[in-house]
Amino acid sequence: MTPSIDDRPEDHPGDRYEGRYKTLRVSREGPVLRVRLNLPETGNTLTAEVLDELLTVLGGLNDRPGIRVLVLSGAGDDFCLGADREEFTTSLGADPTGAELRVIMDKARRVCEALDTTTAVTVARLHGRVIGAGLALAVFCDLRIGADTCRFRLPEVALGVAPVWGGVLPRLIGEAGAARIRELILTCAPFDAERAHELSVLHRVVPAAELDASVASWTGPLLRRPAGALPLAKLVLGAYSRGSRFMDGSLLDAQLLSSACAAGVSRRE
Repeated sequence: MTPSIDDRPEDHPGDRYEGRYKTLRVSREGPVLRVRLNLPETGNTLTAEVLDELLTVLGGLNDRPGIRVLVLSGAGDDFCLGADREEFTTSLGADPTGAELRVIMDKARRVCEALDTTTAVTVARLHGRVIGAGLALAVFCDLRIGADTCRFRLPEVALGVAPVWGGVLPRLIGEAGAARIRELILTCAPFDAERAHELSVLHRVVPAAELDASVASWTGPLLRRPAGALPLAKLVLGAYSRGSRFMDGSLLDAQLLSSACAAGVSRRE
């Protein structure tokens, strides 16, 4: 059974939850929840199990108003190398219709949507490589800080699929602009932290040794704000940046990606 985010009194400032998840390391320091992708041996690739555990953590946040900031990071040398392509292949082998893969892709969409809409302010702490779905996960956080050695890439087109994991395309266009994102998607060219900052993929770039101190320089002021002000600000920003949900093409992304992958399998058979 996947654990809940917290089964103890919320006003206990020293509660910690390390070791209660298989793919994440989750700890709480008063109003700050730290969530670390904890599969360094795979580069923190995003499997269905990781998505399930992220959904468990994120799904409980709005019921925990005492948690006001979430810091998302990755263990090991890289923040995240993207989605687990082997899992995609295995899923399509078991179900060539793509139905099983659609379930995984819908989980990805729900994780990203939860990061975007949770009442807590979400902060992405990035280092190493941030690839594909890893970039999608990061860009749905409210604030993003990266080491000056970070390397980014959107490799989906080179792999024969659309860049739609988690509904990232409208988010990237909204954050960085269609013209600048188009080049990176079509060429699949890697880009560095300085370029990511120019694109507003990163809000701040610092030496790796200064990442934690720089995150703290954000969390301190955030926690001094009135408790209801930040959720309201997030709600207003989201309403203006997303527009009508009925016009949101990302709701179709899981269907588009899984159908394209399934079609590819059919052509090879």
